[in-house]
Amino acid sequence: MRDAGRTLPRNDPRQYDDLAGEWWRPDGVFAMLHWLAEARAALVPAASRPGALLVDLGCGAGLLAPHLAGKGYRHVGVDLTFSALEQAAAHGVTVVNGDATAVPLADGCADVVAAGELLEHVPDWRRAVAEACRLLRPGGLLVLDTLNDTAVSRLIAVHIGERLPTVPRGIHDPRLFVDARALVAECARHGVELRLRGVRPQLTGLLAWLARRVRGAAGAPGPAPRIVPTWSTAVLYQGRGVRRG
Repeated sequence: MRDAGRTLPRNDPRQYDDLAGEWWRPDGVFAMLHWLAEARAALVPAASRPGALLVDLGCGAGLLAPHLAGKGYRHVGVDLTFSALEQAAAHGVTVVNGDATAVPLADGCADVVAAGELLEHVPDWRRAVAEACRLLRPGGLLVLDTLNDTAVSRLIAVHIGERLPTVPRGIHDPRLFVDARALVAECARHGVELRLRGVRPQLTGLLAWLARRVRGAAGAPGPAPRIVPTWSTAVLYQGRGVRRG
């Protein structure tokens, strides 16, 4: 990625400082993260007890927060990037500066752990999964979404996606993409039976959104594309699972 006069390696966390002003722009380079946050929050039920805790691993600037409003959770966000955490705190998230592979929170503290668009960015996704499962209390819920380790995923997310004006160059390292079957097996090792489904942006909404981006800022913004289920997990997929008691 080239930004602010410097070139960074793929998946370098410093990209998020360079792009700090993009987080809350609905049509900015992180627009798809907004759509995915809404779809991820839809997997989270209302809290079942007072004081329920949701731990948001790789929370970024807190994009999940508006979609959790009214569900009854204390929202704790963990991230490495200070500039993102400052924005998350401004949106009501209790922030923790930390690594998703070594989270400074207690075992079994969380009613829900969310790991959205995180696993494909960490050098050791298995350690991140182990941490997510460690944080869950028995009966706690894990929700996540990530990119599959397939040729079609690399084609769409990197070779095509990063040529669009809506995706930062170098934001992904395809060597870190997460094989869906391996992820299910790893979660099972830690007591979570993960169920997967493929997801994608709704096509007509995506095309309309891209057309607006190409035309520029003129005119009123239209609705954001929705993330919808699809038959294949080959590119982008969601997971939802409960930790055994």
